[in-house]
Amino acid sequence: MKRYRWQIIFGFTLVILSAAIYVIHYFFFRDAHHIFIYLVGDIAFVPIEVLLVTLIIHRMLRTREQRAMLKKLNMVIGAFFSEVGQDLLKLFVQYDPNSDELCNRLLVSGEWSRSDFLAVKSRVMDQNIVVDPKKTDLEGLRGFLREKRGFLLNLLQNPNLLEHESFTQLLWAVFHLTEELVCRKNIKKSISTDLDHLRGDIRRAYGLIITEWLQYMEHLKEDYPYLFSLAVRTNPFDPAASVQVG
Repeated sequence: MKRYRWQIIFGFTLVILSAAIYVIHYFFFRDAHHIFIYLVGDIAFVPIEVLLVTLIIHRMLRTREQRAMLKKLNMVIGAFFSEVGQDLLKLFVQYDPNSDELCNRLLVSGEWSRSDFLAVKSRVMDQNIVVDPKKTDLEGLRGFLREKRGFLLNLLQNPNLLEHESFTQLLWAVFHLTEELVCRKNIKKSISTDLDHLRGDIRRAYGLIITEWLQYMEHLKEDYPYLFSLAVRTNPFDPAASVQVG
């Protein structure tokens, strides 16, 4: 109640002020008929005013605000892939025994349309992500993620990420994997069931980061062609990728 106290007081003040103005009007002109005509007319317009302000203008402002928020979030997502995501994908690809098939699907180019992105996303989501125990370098992965731990924590503290649920899920998956690895003092002595658990965490993060990477690439293609060009030339799924143009 205390939280809305000033609003209640402000509302009563406006009502009293309005009544006072009507009293002054009647005092000078002595025309109650005129006052009630305009009063009823104003009250009749209130539902239309609510419709215009609440449903139309508010919706337009909310949409504009969300677009501005998404642009800021895409900058955060870009920073994530530049600092962590690109290298993390390269590591995950090395652990994947089916990486050749996956990489062929993810050779994004400037000729891709929105339908191409949607089709690849659908195939990736339906694909069973596999991590080869023999290829998985848990020590190397732990060292990499430990270095990026502070960066991930800073991203998780960004309140705007609540507007982007899929990227938030990705961050939590990567951070959870980081915590699982860092908390183990000697991974080499882990039992088989524990290693299976860690590989499950890798598969979760791997699947989420691929989907988010595709969404980010589509965003760059539509809004930032020059950044898209660099992203294509540094595609972590392209073994022949080269940053040099030509």
